[in-house]
Amino acid sequence: MSGAGDAGATALELIALHKQFGATPIIRGVDLQVRKGERHAVIGPNGAGKSTLFNLISGRFASTSGQIRLNGDDITGLPPYAINRRGLARSFQVTNIFARMSVFENVRCGVLWSLGYRYAFWQRVAKARDATERTESILEQINLAQRRNAPAGVLSYAEQRALEIGITIAGGADVILLDEPTAGMSRSETEHAVALIRRVSEGKTLLIVEHDMSVVFNLADRISVLVYGQVIATDTPPAIRANAEVQKAYLGSAVEEAH
Repeated sequence: MSGAGDAGATALELIALHKQFGATPIIRGVDLQVRKGERHAVIGPNGAGKSTLFNLISGRFASTSGQIRLNGDDITGLPPYAINRRGLARSFQVTNIFARMSVFENVRCGVLWSLGYRYAFWQRVAKARDATERTESILEQINLAQRRNAPAGVLSYAEQRALEIGITIAGGADVILLDEPTAGMSRSETEHAVALIRRVSEGKTLLIVEHDMSVVFNLADRISVLVYGQVIATDTPPAIRANAEVQKAYLGSAVEEAH
């Protein structure tokens, strides 16, 4: 596992979670436990409800019914900023950065809030040594220290995705949600991204939605398979690979490709 500590303790729990848009059910009674310190992947076909599930967990969508618990506390219905302050951060499928700000400034924005700095016209953030040091440390982690002064908008696609991961971890969250972090990457870029994700999730809890089965089977401690808004299986990668129901519902030849 990525992290250690509380073997068997639960970081994130979904209980009988439902989400309907009008009369259309998207999430249909999901029960899921993500253990503290593990890397847990959610996979499933297009339209299975994976991004909707992330939006429910992070507070972007309100659930129709059910419960979401973070480190034992009920966070159901809380707004995103309140959930973030309780230790959960997420990235998005579409890169979400400040294109005109420098790489350094992008990461520092997340760091400042986590360290308790609030907007005040008399404060000069350049003098916030603790924020600067943490920002520099994150830039080293995501291999963008040499690009610290570049506008984020001129980075390559893979670099922008790395920067977004840096912004996601800037607040020091214990639970990290990554939504298809390697989408659109070449094989070599994907390998670098996986190595980055391993580094930044060490000692933390990771929940990841990912379409690339080689990434999933190489990175995850456990995998949950979501089909038509329901979890049909949760198990270790070898067990999921061998699960006949999972292969029939989703994986098929993708399992062989992941070897």
